[in-house]
Amino acid sequence: MRTTSSRCFLLLALVVISLGLISAATAQEQPTPEATPEAEVTPIAVPEGWALAWHDEFDGKTIDDENWTYDLGGGGWGNGEAQYYTDRSENARLEDGMLVIEARQERYEEAYYTSARLKTQGLQKFQYGRIESRLRVPAGRGLWPAFWMLGSNFEEVGWPDCGEIDIMEYIGREPDLILGTIHGPGYSGALGLSTWHRQDYDIADDFHTYAIEWDEEQITWFYDGVEYSTYTRSDVGEREWVFDQPFFIILNLALGGQLPGPIGLDTVFPAQYLVDYVRVFQREPS
Repeated sequence: MRTTSSRCFLLLALVVISLGLISAATAQEQPTPEATPEAEVTPIAVPEGWALAWHDEFDGKTIDDENWTYDLGGGGWGNGEAQYYTDRSENARLEDGMLVIEARQERYEEAYYTSARLKTQGLQKFQYGRIESRLRVPAGRGLWPAFWMLGSNFEEVGWPDCGEIDIMEYIGREPDLILGTIHGPGYSGALGLSTWHRQDYDIADDFHTYAIEWDEEQITWFYDGVEYSTYTRSDVGEREWVFDQPFFIILNLALGGQLPGPIGLDTVFPAQYLVDYVRVFQREPS
């Protein structure tokens, strides 16, 4: 009995060892999972006759505080908006070579939504040039992402006397539409000079490039490299043309309010506004 038990034990041990060797061999044969691919790098294409004056490619680990600061708070921002702007990483961060501005449905301070509004005010300002960004806007009713500029004298003279250039506005209830607008004294709000540019597809489905070319006499808007609107000094008539001074850049994702309307019950949160880069080019001396 003792001999038989020993033999059984030895046989069982050999089986266990064999199974272990088989498992180890099988594990070694499994392919190693591929690393997560890095975000596609968008080369800096300098248009002929221009020079790169400033840019942010958002390829670091943290948002560059030499380029960007934040507007903070709620209260509607003059448009009846629903979000509370924060400087938390939950609402603004760098991820996979992109600036992510994320709107969240959450109770925060006196609001039920949070988001972020970044600006170069007091850090970077520009007078004339080509101001360009590659963006992917979020889909959903009530979402209002924008890429825009305010005059650097905003703190002194207020809005609209400082001037506003909306390079891109997108309102989620109009998924095929972008807007390019200027506001100034006597032509602000609903009276702003605006071009509505429609496509035959949903703009939020992919990245697109938005730009203006701005000089002493006019501002021209581009969508994916194609010109679609121009406003000149003569277009404001006897009203003041306030676009002959430095401006700073703003990127934000607003929620609700007078232009986009109510936030849809089917709008998905968190909603992400993705910014690949912001670049400023200026004309080379002729």
